[in-house]
Amino acid sequence: MTYDGWNAMRFSFSLALLCCAAFGQVSPQEQTVSTVKEEPVTFKSRVNLVMVPVVVRDKQGRAIGSLKQEDFQLADRGKAQLISRFTLEKAGGPPAGTKGAKAPVTADTAAAAMPERYVAYLFDDIHTTFPDLIRSRDAAWTHVQNGLRSVDRAAVFTTSGRNSIDFTDDKDAIHAALMKLHPAPISLVSSNDCPEVGYLLGDLIHEKNDPMALQDATNAAMACAHLDATQRQVADSMAKSAAARAVAMGGQETHVTLGVIRDVIRRMAATPGQRVIILASAGFITPGMEQEKADVMDRAIRANITLNTLDARGLFTDPSFDAGRSTAALRYVRDEAMANEDVLAELAYGTGGKFFHNNNDLAGGFQQLSDIPEYLYILGFSPQNLKFDGSYHTLKVSLKVPAGLTVSARRGYYAPRHLADPVETAKEEIREALFSREEMREIPLEVTSQFFKPSNETARVTVGARIDVKALKFRKAEERNCNKLTVTFALFDRNGNYVTGQQKIVDMKLKDETLMRPSLGIVVRSALDIKPGVYLIRVVVRDEEGQSMSALNGAADIP
Repeated sequence: MTYDGWNAMRFSFSLALLCCAAFGQVSPQEQTVSTVKEEPVTFKSRVNLVMVPVVVRDKQGRAIGSLKQEDFQLADRGKAQLISRFTLEKAGGPPAGTKGAKAPVTADTAAAAMPERYVAYLFDDIHTTFPDLIRSRDAAWTHVQNGLRSVDRAAVFTTSGRNSIDFTDDKDAIHAALMKLHPAPISLVSSNDCPEVGYLLGDLIHEKNDPMALQDATNAAMACAHLDATQRQVADSMAKSAAARAVAMGGQETHVTLGVIRDVIRRMAATPGQRVIILASAGFITPGMEQEKADVMDRAIRANITLNTLDARGLFTDPSFDAGRSTAALRYVRDEAMANEDVLAELAYGTGGKFFHNNNDLAGGFQQLSDIPEYLYILGFSPQNLKFDGSYHTLKVSLKVPAGLTVSARRGYYAPRHLADPVETAKEEIREALFSREEMREIPLEVTSQFFKPSNETARVTVGARIDVKALKFRKAEERNCNKLTVTFALFDRNGNYVTGQQKIVDMKLKDETLMRPSLGIVVRSALDIKPGVYLIRVVVRDEEGQSMSALNGAADIP
């Protein structure tokens, strides 16, 4: 299912407050369930919370997971910040230190058959030359053959949008998509252009009005067009025109590339389990598009997607050794070639990923990058006196006692231009939790399921969510204890695609004597119509007052 498919889902909203004898009865005189009120929700700790993924490695390059919150220091524009949220995520399991009772074991043969990891091979066919694209393509196929497991699903995407295939375990289909890859540049700039002006040089001339850059491009125009000193004005005009074209075409290529990366992140956010993107690219620059680049990293962080990058050029070769290019243009060609990898490094390190570069072993690079860091720390802080001006804030994460350890972390973020919408924030949190495979246990929750088959072609799965109300926070209003639960149910097929779902809202208004009972809980049920097959069941519960969440997995194997 695509990201837009999530927005198009028609959840059935209804009210439910069913009582479970194991928890204790709640009579109609003791509680009231009312319709959902259209009023804003207050999020005290999560609005404007900046999330910073951090990977700490030892001298051998291995990620370590033994550090505590007090071991980290975080600075925003040089000012120390209070780390208000701290989690340690371990690949292949739920976040360390999750709260609540242990969930019942629901794994069976059906659950074991569900995907555990999604790998998206994203090829930048806009910026990558044919030889580099072919080498990276062949290296990816080597990894598909040798590195993908039966519980993995892979997809092939391209920045041009051509020759893509969605997530599948069909290696023949993946191979067919890989063999169709070829460069698809938007602009056709070559060393035969007169003058040769790349995106970096064009930006210096056209956007930044750099006189030295214009002088160099003008000199290059005079040389390649064989103009004399009396025709310098003509050369100057040629340089400015070339710069304007380079900025227009280069900016379009970068804009499209960032947009596709963002779309792939959206697509992967709709898959449950571990998720990693491997971006194979010759690199690109992003002048004037820092906000777009930051948005890409923010989306990946929120969706818990690791974005790894691979420099498809392999071992770096200095283009200044190309004797066919004019001397005046060589410095900018070299600077642009070196700057192209900066964005690849920033995208990787900013999302807790790895950057593979300056190495011709691309097959080994894909093998390294397909692995999610074994340990990933997520530091969260709320900037003090934050101005909603869209300005860039540099970040620095360090260890109080380094002890030979290296830290890879996000380098900065952009301040929002307006206060986050709390209602939309709640929806986003639920959506992200629903499309994850990680189990959260902040609210005591048990999940049960059963199915029956009206016919050989149809089936109905009934999923029950038991919630311990005693563990929730309540707001006092009109002598009642108030809170609101959002309970979301979803089914995914064996490839991790969303099949169907339902969401129910429970509006609780309980008397004091009801809450004083030794045990008190509710059961919310959902009936979902599907076809026979193997399905992953996902249940997410979120409460309004405490802003706590729980998410559990189940499985259904319907013959």
